[in-house]
Amino acid sequence: MIHKMEEWAANSHFSGTVLLTDQNRNIIWNAAFGYSNRADRIPNQADTRFGIASGCKLFTGIAVCQLIEQGKLSLDSKLSECLDIRLPHVSPEITVFHLLSHTSGVPDYFDEEVMDDFEDLWKAVPMYTLRSGRDFLPLFQNEPMKFQPGERFHYNNAGFVLLGLIVEQHAGLSFPDYVQQFVFEPCGMNDSGYFPLDRLPANTAYGYIDEEDGTWRTNQYAIPIQGYADGGAYVTAPDMAKLWRGLLSNTLLSASMTEQLLAAHSHDPDSDLKYGLGVWITEKNGNVYKYHVMGYDPGVNFRSAYYPDTGHTLVVASNASDGAFEMMQTIEEALFN
Repeated sequence: MIHKMEEWAANSHFSGTVLLTDQNRNIIWNAAFGYSNRADRIPNQADTRFGIASGCKLFTGIAVCQLIEQGKLSLDSKLSECLDIRLPHVSPEITVFHLLSHTSGVPDYFDEEVMDDFEDLWKAVPMYTLRSGRDFLPLFQNEPMKFQPGERFHYNNAGFVLLGLIVEQHAGLSFPDYVQQFVFEPCGMNDSGYFPLDRLPANTAYGYIDEEDGTWRTNQYAIPIQGYADGGAYVTAPDMAKLWRGLLSNTLLSASMTEQLLAAHSHDPDSDLKYGLGVWITEKNGNVYKYHVMGYDPGVNFRSAYYPDTGHTLVVASNASDGAFEMMQTIEEALFN
């Protein structure tokens, strides 16, 4: 199996790292490919930090559920009651549950139904100005609702920005600091964080955008300078595996709240995937095949999953715009078929 994976990675020019563990946390495969810094030809390592884009929406789901367990919020809390920010066109009926399950109908700042180039966003609002949750508000704050709360599923980044602001208001900490203290540290994720692009720590992979003419550029001007509750954290593959262990061992949440986070609450009709509270769910034959997260940005490609039937955990992080999905698919075919 491992030879097949290595052959695929070489043939596809995959750039990134892969970590596959079994139910006893034994490493089945841990490998790195390509360069974290192409200009200086610095190789990716098994413990290199990678941007994970929307892969960290799960962190937001966990943070919100922690505040719910503390009695500071509930899934039924109205947005208008738990966030002191003026949103003139947003329905007063939106709840925390709607935001977590992508069924709120709030206008998104990057709506894939009407946009296809993420970098177009920065023509009006420079990416280097986006250093906090409030900095994202001008991108969607005055837009009309897309649909009424609960009407349907529509993947929504702006809804998770609002969740980050809710966490800040009720925890009294910036969102990155909250996740660092109450999600990363309890799991032992010592190498992960919401690092700004202009202050990346050592052993962090630059994200690369490959052009059609064979040249490339970094994603330094293609994504927000500071990650937030909708995406943009940096993790290592071993740290992401620790996150799954922390979640599934009830280190981060109670057993009942973990069960609620992992339950299917909404359904994406375009993909047949289901969604919990910050996590995707794939079912086969009526049973959960995997809980997973995914992230896509220019120069960022990420996939990670836990497979409940076998106890395997998989992390695939890439510092290019593609490759992680294909690597995951190749591993799954070799492992489970």
